[in-house]
Amino acid sequence: MTKAQLDRIGALSRKSRAEGLTPAEKEEQALLRRTYIDEYKKGLRQLLDHTYLVDEKGNKRRVGKK
Repeated sequence: MTKAQLDRIGALSRKSRAEGLTPAEKEEQALLRRTYIDEYKKGLRQLLDHTYLVDEKGNKRRVGKK
């Protein structure tokens, strides 16, 4: 997600609170939000894939999916 996309999300949010959005702007806002959420989840998954838990005996195990 680029800085311009984040700025656009903020601008649409401010406009939504102030005066409302057109249907096209609502669609753009939904697409930008979905992109942001998907990229956030992807980064979190990558972080957890490289995270290990260590038990009392010193054994390391990966954090798995539930």
